Amino acid sequence: MGKLFGLSHLFMTVFLYCFANFIVVPAITDVTMTALCPGKDECSLAIYLTGAQQAITGLGSMIAMPLVGYFSDTYGRKVMLTLPMTLSIFPSVVLAYSRTKYFFYSYYVLSTLTAMASQGSVQFLALAYVADNVPESKRSAVFGIMSGIASSSFVFGNFSARFLSTAATFQVAAAMGMISLVYMRVLLPESMMNKSMCSKDAETECLLEKAPTKKWQLFKTLPSVNDTLCLLRTSPTFAKVAIVAFFTNVADVGLTASLMYYLKAQFHFNKNQFADIMIISGVAGSISQLILMPILTPLVGEEKMLSIGLFFNFSHMILYSIAWAPWVPYAATMISIVAIFAMPCLRSIASKQIGPNEQGKAQGYITGICSFANIVSPLAFSPLAALFLSNNAPFHFPGFSIMCSGLAAMIAFIQSIMIRAIPPVTTRATENSDTPEP
Repeated sequence: MGKLFGLSHLFMTVFLYCFANFIVVPAITDVTMTALCPGKDECSLAIYLTGAQQAITGLGSMIAMPLVGYFSDTYGRKVMLTLPMTLSIFPSVVLAYSRTKYFFYSYYVLSTLTAMASQGSVQFLALAYVADNVPESKRSAVFGIMSGIASSSFVFGNFSARFLSTAATFQVAAAMGMISLVYMRVLLPESMMNKSMCSKDAETECLLEKAPTKKWQLFKTLPSVNDTLCLLRTSPTFAKVAIVAFFTNVADVGLTASLMYYLKAQFHFNKNQFADIMIISGVAGSISQLILMPILTPLVGEEKMLSIGLFFNFSHMILYSIAWAPWVPYAATMISIVAIFAMPCLRSIASKQIGPNEQGKAQGYITGICSFANIVSPLAFSPLAALFLSNNAPFHFPGFSIMCSGLAAMIAFIQSIMIRAIPPVTTRATENSDTPEP
C-alpha cells in the first residue's frame, strides 16, 4: 500500500493528461463532420481522413516509440514524459480558437504530426515507471489500477463534454494539458531506476544487454529492428504477447475508426449520445480495473484474465455490428467491464519477461507493434466502413467493418490461449557473471 501512495503523483499526472485528451473525443466527430460535410450524417471524406491520420500516426509511432523507451531507460522516465505531454497541448489550442474548415485542416495536420511522436508514449512510460517501483508479484494489479485511473479520467472527461459547449470543450482540454505538464514537472519525482540492477541478484535477466553483440549495426547506440527480433526470439512468451497486442490493436483501431460514424449514420447520434456511451464505458472500465481486477487476477491468473478480456472484447464488437435499435450500443458498451481486462494483463505479462533495466524498451516495443497495427487497420477497415455506410454498399450491412474488427479480436483471443504461465528467465549466479559497471 505504501508503494501506491508513493505512486500518487504518477496517478494524478496520468489522470490529468488523459482527461485533457478524452474530453475532446465526443466532440471531434461533430467538428469533423461540420467542417467537411456540413448538414450530413454520412461523410466518406471524414472516414478516409480519420483512417489516413491513424495510418500515418502509426507509421511514425512505430519508429518513435522504441526510441522513446530506449531513451527513458537511459535518461529517465520524467525527462521523456515532458515531450509528449508538451506536444499534445497544441492541437487543442487550435480548435479552442476556431473550428472552421481551414482551422480544422490545421488541427488535422498538427495533431497528426504530434501524434507520430507522442501517441501512446505517456501510457507506456507510466507503466515503465510502475515497473521500476513495484515488484513483479504486485505489478499486474498496479497496472490494472493505472488503467483504471485512465478509465476514470475517461468518465470525467466525457461527463464534462456532455455539459460543455464545443468551444469550451477544447479550451478546457488545452488548459488541462498545460496543468498536467506543470504538475508532472513540479511534483513527480524521477523514477528510481538503478543501472546496476542487471546483476546476478536481479529477478529477471536483462535479455537485450546479455544478447550476442551484432557485428554491424546502422545505429550502434540506438535500438534497432535487430533488438526487437532478438527479444522476440529469446522470449517465446514475449513473442506471443506481441502477436496478441498486434491483433488486439488492429481490432480496437478498426472499431474506433468507424464506430462513431456508424452510430451517426445508423441512429443519428450526436455529441451527447457519444458522451453517454463513453461515460458508460469509462464507469465500467473503472469498476473493472480498480475493484475487480486486483481481486480476480491473483485468483485466476494473468493469462486467463487476458483470454477472458479478449473474448468479451470480440463479443461486444459483434454486438455493435448487428445493432438493431439505439439501445443496443449502450448494452454492448456494458461488456467493456470485462473486455477492459485484456491490455493491463498483456502489458504485465510482457513486463515480467524483461529485466528491470529494460522496462522502457519492452513497453516501447509493444507500443511500436501496436503502432504498426495502427497502419494496417485503417488501410483495411476505413474503406470498408466508407463503402458499407454509403449508398453504394454491395449489400445492406452498415456494421460490416465492425464485424471484421471483431474477427481480428477473435484471432487475438485464440492466440492468447496459447500463452502459458511460464516464469521469466532468471539469472544464474555464476562466478563468471559480468560485473556491472559502477
